[in-house]
Amino acid sequence: MENFWDFNVWSSFNIIAVLLLSLLAANILRRSIPLLRKSLIPTSVLAGGLLILVAWIFKLITGEVMFDTAFFGGNGTAALEVITYHCLALGFIASAFKPSKGKLTKKRTSEIFNTGVTTVSTYIIQGVFGLAITIIAGLIVSGFFQGAGVLLPFGYGQGTGQAMNYGGIFENEPYNFAGGKSFGLTIAALGFICASIGGVIHLNILKARGKIKVQEKSSGTHEYSEDPENALPMNESIDKLTIQVALIAAAYAVTYLIMTGLGALLPGMKAVVFGFNFLLGVLSATLIKALLGLLRKKNIVKKDYTDNFLMTRTSNFFFDIMVVAGIAAIRFGVIQNYWGIILTLGGVGMIITYLYNLFVAKKLFPEYPQEQFLMMYGMLTGTASTGVILLREIDGDFKTPAADNMVYQNFPAIVFGFPMMLLATLAGKRPVLTLLILIAFFLVMNVILFRSFIFRRRSKMDKDGGGEEAQAQAAQAQAEEDKN
Repeated sequence: MENFWDFNVWSSFNIIAVLLLSLLAANILRRSIPLLRKSLIPTSVLAGGLLILVAWIFKLITGEVMFDTAFFGGNGTAALEVITYHCLALGFIASAFKPSKGKLTKKRTSEIFNTGVTTVSTYIIQGVFGLAITIIAGLIVSGFFQGAGVLLPFGYGQGTGQAMNYGGIFENEPYNFAGGKSFGLTIAALGFICASIGGVIHLNILKARGKIKVQEKSSGTHEYSEDPENALPMNESIDKLTIQVALIAAAYAVTYLIMTGLGALLPGMKAVVFGFNFLLGVLSATLIKALLGLLRKKNIVKKDYTDNFLMTRTSNFFFDIMVVAGIAAIRFGVIQNYWGIILTLGGVGMIITYLYNLFVAKKLFPEYPQEQFLMMYGMLTGTASTGVILLREIDGDFKTPAADNMVYQNFPAIVFGFPMMLLATLAGKRPVLTLLILIAFFLVMNVILFRSFIFRRRSKMDKDGGGEEAQAQAAQAQAEEDKN
């Protein structure tokens, strides 16, 4: 029989409470300290940093790991990793449930497709440089896991949850990378810092040159619009938010059943299957949303059950918790010998992500290159929310299509990015072969990305060549006729 005063009854709540309190404290600091506000560091990242600082002070005083004390159930660090794992999928599921907008024009479809391809190309180039660095490091540092560099695109490109997922996969057989989770989480934390540093520097350069005018942030009160006639009432016999959470829970339950089934069919791939919880969660949410749409069309369901505003708020809540829990779960002791490698990965990752996305934005998005660049750079070093933070500095009302590009690019990004996720597991066994495959993959993706320039130029060359050839033949025929 449980006693309500025992720590095992309160430990889960204590962990969640501390995470939320750290977010409140970080928000107060950002609003109170101008330097923090101007830095554009996300509140969730700052909150994670505060918890790391508090935990460090606690260990100095007591000699114990703060989150592994009885107050947090004796194994709070593992609980933080579990929270990070689940919040990644729950945030994506909530995003997938958001109602779709109207039809897209051919031009907008092309821009969205190009955004998705850019996302995957950035993953790949991050993986190429990351693997190259850790392969070299493995030759210098005895016993270092050479495939660790593939965590760079997961930490930078996909964020805390995926960095921890793949770091966890590498901790298991046959990879045995001790500290893989903390390695990936540290890379993800560096990504947030690089997003803020690179974004602020870029904004200040543009402002100094007079190319942009930093806008005041929108209040966000008109960010979403609903159809009052078809929408559910906000508070009836069941609260509207409760329905959103129930739909998310249903999709995640279906996801668990799918993963369990796949894990039974592919026992050797079980860790990888459960590492794709976010991707299968998006699939489950999409299927449920399609079913609701069909029932709505047949007038069996009378109202729209999903709500754009509430789903956005819910997904942001899960992502905030994911980031702060992921950073707080970092165990610096297990990676203390790898700081030089980690900082090199972080610095190189920032530079190549910056340069590549700036080039693509100027080349393929000439009507709004700076907005597209800031959104992509922020997203591909931090998370989608980081990209929105940077974008709002110059496009507070989302007048350009950059924000929509970020939302709709997920489908082409998932389609083209799936091979990258499979290649990540190969990197742990055959890092050099994986590096060569990634280089070839990067070239193919860029042919697709710059197809309009490559094939238009080739067509023009063929046309010009054909014209010159015809002229030469005509001249030769004329010369023979004159000779005769």
